[in-house]
Amino acid sequence: MMPQDGDLPHPGPPDHVRGAAFVSRGEKGDSTRDRVDTRSHEKKNSRGPLAVTVAQLSEFDEVIDVRSEGEYGEDHIPGAINCPVLDNSERALVGTIYKQSSSFDAKKIGAALVSANIARHLRERFQDKSREWRPLVYCWRGGGRSDAFAHVLTQVGWRVGRLEGGYKAYRRVVVAELETLPPGYKWRVLCGLTGTGKSRLLRELGEAGAQVLDLEALAAHRGSVLGNVPDEPQPSQKMFDSLVWKELSGFDARRPVFVEGESRKIGKLRVADALVDAMWASECVVLDAPIPVRAALLKDEYAHYISEPETLAAQLECLTTLHGRETIHDWQQMARERRWDTLVEALLVRHYDPAYSRSTLKHYPALARAPHHTLADATPAAFQRLARIVLEAEDARLP
Repeated sequence: MMPQDGDLPHPGPPDHVRGAAFVSRGEKGDSTRDRVDTRSHEKKNSRGPLAVTVAQLSEFDEVIDVRSEGEYGEDHIPGAINCPVLDNSERALVGTIYKQSSSFDAKKIGAALVSANIARHLRERFQDKSREWRPLVYCWRGGGRSDAFAHVLTQVGWRVGRLEGGYKAYRRVVVAELETLPPGYKWRVLCGLTGTGKSRLLRELGEAGAQVLDLEALAAHRGSVLGNVPDEPQPSQKMFDSLVWKELSGFDARRPVFVEGESRKIGKLRVADALVDAMWASECVVLDAPIPVRAALLKDEYAHYISEPETLAAQLECLTTLHGRETIHDWQQMARERRWDTLVEALLVRHYDPAYSRSTLKHYPALARAPHHTLADATPAAFQRLARIVLEAEDARLP
């Protein structure tokens, strides 16, 4: 049995006051989130850490996750730094003593480890912080680990926040708002056959100042059977949820949000149902491109397969049940012989185009009335022109 946060000792008694807060509307017009204003009770808490909520994250200069590196790796508040008061092995040691000996013995060992780790973090990571620096500290449930860290930082003289309810409270907010936020935005879904440059156009729209949600970038996956990003594993499901939540919570509901059309899964990760449903019910923008342009884009996008044809040949095995052993063997030979244009065209015509067309027509009822834009070539200038055209069309559509 692992000791809970509340079982871990800290260097001094908690001095925070869990005062009432009042709710005010967010800074962004038509915001779907409420923010909590703590100015009314900060003076009451001036001698100890402030008890704050997830809605107040933006009020702090830095967010500090004091859980172990394993807990942090599974999921954390985006942008938070990790300063464990007990690392993986130390946490396991304290847990073993707690189980095999007693809570008292575990607390003695835990106190020594926690105190030493806080001192090390203070010495190595925070010596350059000014008096005005405002950190927010959290642990698993807002118990002993964050209490200990926040207490020491407060004694130094910083105005410290401690997340009420810890990571568990944060996770509840993420799960709830992944359901409530998506319907409040005006989505513009980029649709088009594989290789028409949807992801690149999305990035170009973002560069031009549009609001974009790049789900494939957040998922570290290109959304197809060959979509694994080399040397970049996908995040955990919870971390993906956190990354999506962060983007959603920063959008202005008065402006459209561009997103690439996706299914409910990107690689191994599942997109929140409310987000997928909102996308499928939204207006679309369709990209077209001739096969030579699509082939050029795909060869660039999947350059790691160009340099490692055997890796691509092995990956093609997963399509055997759909296309048969003979066809897959032919495609593997094309890869080994580096006949890239022939292989790309075969994959597009035989596999990707039919599958994408079936899926898109099924899920996007607004597709029939969507404007079409053709990508003339694969140059950066072509994407810049197309982004301007799409944004000008969007401006003309808005009242």
